[in-house]
Amino acid sequence: MAIPVPFTPKPLDPREGLRKRLDAAPMEHAEALLVGYDLIQAAHDEGILDLLHGMVKHKDVVFEHLSAGAAKQESIDAMRNLISMGKMLTAIEPETMSCIAAALSTASKPRPEEPASLWQLFKRVGSREGRRGLTLMVELLVALGTRRFADSALLNPAKSLAKR
Repeated sequence: MAIPVPFTPKPLDPREGLRKRLDAAPMEHAEALLVGYDLIQAAHDEGILDLLHGMVKHKDVVFEHLSAGAAKQESIDAMRNLISMGKMLTAIEPETMSCIAAALSTASKPRPEEPASLWQLFKRVGSREGRRGLTLMVELLVALGTRRFADSALLNPAKSLAKR
């Protein structure tokens, strides 16, 4: 019959594997470490590390000021307006936005010649492209007026009915 071989496992230190990896890290990542040191030195020279240290040390005061500012009605309105503007911009096709940007660029350049006469302006408005632009602007104004009337009717239904 076989004789059992005594086996006692070596005690495993979990920190030993980390220590070996840490010792090998400068060799494997020397360039990245040097860039990191340069970045930290530049942040220190510019005072960014002091700023971050102060923010972390006094995080309660920083968050108190941020929350007080965010709770103001102006901040809430600004955030809502930014969200609405983002939705508006996503609704516009990129080609249309390029056309608007080009038209604004052309229209904003100073013109040395005499401005167009009223007759020339009426002729341009009467063109196919002019009528398309006017249609767009009128539709925009109608939508704004409809929305404005709907908002005032919701706020004060008796007053809006009396106006009719």
